Amino acid sequence: MSEQLAVDDQRKIVVKWSGNEYVIDNLNDMATILNLKECIYSKTGVKPERQKLIGLKANNGRTVDDDTKIEHLLMKPGFKVMMIGSKEEQIANIDLDPSDIPNVINDFDIDDEALDQVAVHNKGEYLAKVERRIKEIKINVMNAPRDGKKLLVLDIDYTLFDHRSTAEHASQLMRPYLHEFLTSAYEDYDIVIWCKYLIRFFF
Repeated sequence: MSEQLAVDDQRKIVVKWSGNEYVIDNLNDMATILNLKECIYSKTGVKPERQKLIGLKANNGRTVDDDTKIEHLLMKPGFKVMMIGSKEEQIANIDLDPSDIPNVINDFDIDDEALDQVAVHNKGEYLAKVERRIKEIKINVMNAPRDGKKLLVLDIDYTLFDHRSTAEHASQLMRPYLHEFLTSAYEDYDIVIWCKYLIRFFF
């Protein structure tokens, strides 16, 4: 590690996380992404395996992984990278009531060109939304999962109900033979009903 943290030919990397900026300036070109993550861990308390770094691109066109060397990164002056990740204690408390969860902080001022190169499912704004939803979601478990049963996820919109209808009651929105279908499906599948909107209207 001492060779990788040599004072010569150092790179300055600014890491943005949870509304704060952390300057990493003790890595040289021979250091790796894993070394960078270890430095981030020392400053933030987020373990390397929990970190997802957004905005990193390799100059050789290859995928950036833990073994990629700093010298192979495309870095402009004032280079910033956004880190997505949680401390262990935050993960342990993931079932907190939503009222106890702080608002997601907008720190997406990373270079737009760098973010454009990130796959959609790895983009920070979407990961932050997913993390927030996981913390806030309240799942109403009507029947415990059964051993050996596969999971069938059904969407309310368009699948179970025709929500575009002008009907005023759920019984008028249901697809034909909905109860028969669910009864038959439940013999072989555990069922999850999903909706991106509040579903109190239907019940």
